[in-house]
Amino acid sequence: MTDSTNDEGLKDRIQRSGEEAIGKVLGDLLENPLFTGALGRALEARERANQAQEAALGALNLPTAADLSRLTRRVRSVGQRLEGVEDALDRLEGVLSTDGLGGIEERLSSLENAVSKASSSASSKAKSAAGVKSKAAPKRKPAAGKAKPKAK
Repeated sequence: MTDSTNDEGLKDRIQRSGEEAIGKVLGDLLENPLFTGALGRALEARERANQAQEAALGALNLPTAADLSRLTRRVRSVGQRLEGVEDALDRLEGVLSTDGLGGIEERLSSLENAVSKASSSASSKAKSAAGVKSKAAPKRKPAAGKAKPKAK
């Protein structure tokens, strides 16, 4: 039992010291201006190579990795939309199988009745509100002493 505990302790110490050594080496490298300059130039060269590759693929009318990624996202989006359409069709199929066309016609007529009641209620409220507004705001009379000019 103590051997396994010692082994785990030794393993942790070695791992910790290895991590510290790697961190120190990386810190020293990043502080070195020659290394950071070389790293910057390498990254710039990589970017130029990527641009040249995209230009060459474009000249050959071949898709780039970015084009394929964009296409993959669009295909996933279309797939999700298609699943939504399938779900809606399943619901519609369930309604048709339980109610039949007669049930759907009844639902439509009840919806039409509800809409017509709501619109007639709204229009009567609008008319009554307009009547109240017209009574509350009487027409202005022209000011006395100002005559309208006569047409020649």
